[in-house]
Amino acid sequence: MKPRLFASFVAVGAIAFGTSTCATNPATGGRMISLISESQEIAMGREADASIVAQMGVVEDTALQRYVSDLGLRLARASERPNLPWTFRVVDDPIINAFALPGGFIYVSRGILAHFNSEAELVSVLGHEIGHVTARHSVQQISKAQLTQLGLGVAQIAAPKLGGVLNVAAAGMELLFLKFSRDDETQADALGLRYMRRGGYDPREMAKVYVMLERVSGASGGGRIPDWQSTHPNPADRQERIGSAVAAIPADSLGTIVRRPEYLRRVNGIVFGADPREGYFHDGQFFHPGLKFRMTFPTGWQTVNTRQAVAAQSQAGDAQVVLSASPGATPDSVANAFFGSVRGQPQRRQINGLPAIGGPFTAQTQEGQQLAGSAAFIAYSGLIYEAVGVATTAGWRTHQTAVSTWLQSFRPLTDPAILAVQPHRLDVVRIDGEMTLTQFAARYPSTVPLAQLAVVNNIDSTAILPRGSDVKRVVGEPLP
Repeated sequence: MKPRLFASFVAVGAIAFGTSTCATNPATGGRMISLISESQEIAMGREADASIVAQMGVVEDTALQRYVSDLGLRLARASERPNLPWTFRVVDDPIINAFALPGGFIYVSRGILAHFNSEAELVSVLGHEIGHVTARHSVQQISKAQLTQLGLGVAQIAAPKLGGVLNVAAAGMELLFLKFSRDDETQADALGLRYMRRGGYDPREMAKVYVMLERVSGASGGGRIPDWQSTHPNPADRQERIGSAVAAIPADSLGTIVRRPEYLRRVNGIVFGADPREGYFHDGQFFHPGLKFRMTFPTGWQTVNTRQAVAAQSQAGDAQVVLSASPGATPDSVANAFFGSVRGQPQRRQINGLPAIGGPFTAQTQEGQQLAGSAAFIAYSGLIYEAVGVATTAGWRTHQTAVSTWLQSFRPLTDPAILAVQPHRLDVVRIDGEMTLTQFAARYPSTVPLAQLAVVNNIDSTAILPRGSDVKRVVGEPLP
């Protein structure tokens, strides 16, 4: 995804250079330099949206998707840019995350939904992301960037098919979203506050999101916050700033909508943490219960699993392996397309009883760097699995055996316990009496430790839970 997203930004940015104009920021009224028209902005967002859906996936819960979309659209249509093709999606990602792309494409992860405790908290984050779009922050970042900076990225491979395979791996290693400045983030906070007030929501709920982010950042074993957090102002500072802004609002002008019970009913049962049915690593083994295969990955390599591929990279970064799958083809047709763009001669073989074709190959980057590798194309359960390992020439001498062992390790998954594995889920319990969180955990066991349970509920671990409270826990069986 990284190279694909970057490429779309470069293409539009390059077209726009030479047409620099000063414009009025629609959300703030200030002056801004804009090299990108609104139609180009929308085109960038639409193209990137397709990549994000393919890479991350969306939560397959129509009611939840409609709920988030309806809330977002209500806010966006009351914003300064109501006519954009606003799109709101819940992406199937356990990381606590929300982000916006140019043109009105907004995403929240199921990971962050599991950590909100009211509809007003969700609305405050949707408003923040809408603010990035209405203030055209991404457009300004692109407009300010040098063309040479926009061109940075993974070196393109001269062989198109090989380049496409490697781009899948690079995409999973580091998703590329434009990083906004701290001033942009502060401005988006203010706009988010503006939009949630227009919707009638209690703005005091916004500060609770920053309390949650602070707890997540500091909690051992808590949910993970992505790299963009490093460019955001400190959550505690944001909480203080929003608190001051809210304190300045006349009491009779404060919104009243919170909707805590209603929100918790919406997220009750949502998948919590990584979904093992989409594949998981354990002791160097990769298991995919949904697709019923397993594979052994090189020891000590950095691994990543996405909807499009599972990949690993050597510690030195001089070799990587990528496994992806495609329907509706034969091993021969896929292998011929691949080997038609590299130097090598595929041979038929069997890998653990499965029909396959493949062999060693060489290629080079556009910069002339020589690469070596090995590939196998395996037919299994109606799909063609493309297993490609590649390295620099020097790296190949070091990693050839590891890559070969990896290629030969693909096999059907037959362990009934692993095939039946299910994800952990959020479970909302309404308690019938006052109790501490420790007492709650004893009475209603959870699969996460007490400290993480406190983070999920955004309370102190010593908090007293009033009778009738809705309290979240995490349920499910451990991985086999």
